Amino acid sequence: MWKEFRDFIIKGNALELAIGVILAVSFGAVITALNEGVLMAIVAAIFGKPDFDALSFSLNGTPIMYGRVITAAVNLVLVGLVLFAVVKGVQRLKAPKRAAAPVETDHDLLAQIRDELRRRPAPTV
Repeated sequence: MWKEFRDFIIKGNALELAIGVILAVSFGAVITALNEGVLMAIVAAIFGKPDFDALSFSLNGTPIMYGRVITAAVNLVLVGLVLFAVVKGVQRLKAPKRAAAPVETDHDLLAQIRDELRRRPAPTV
């Protein structure tokens, strides 16, 4: 049983999944720091508040905290924009380099014309 467990951990998806989770947690910390430290500071500069959590109204004496929803929505949009930019950057780095199209010479063009003329049926007179 120990051998099977060792093979499971070493061979396959468990190790890759663990690495992915660790990277995701680290990446999440970077995104959170960017969102809270930079992007929400920009929101604060524009609207005068870093978040809208305090916005509320009272309904029969019960506070309705609609500001929390606004703050969560702003965070969602900002995190989405950051992740979109990261994904686009990674895709640009991963994009395969396209080889330049070969330049056709006069000889190549004449060979193509010759081959096309050979494929056509002979004209009848």
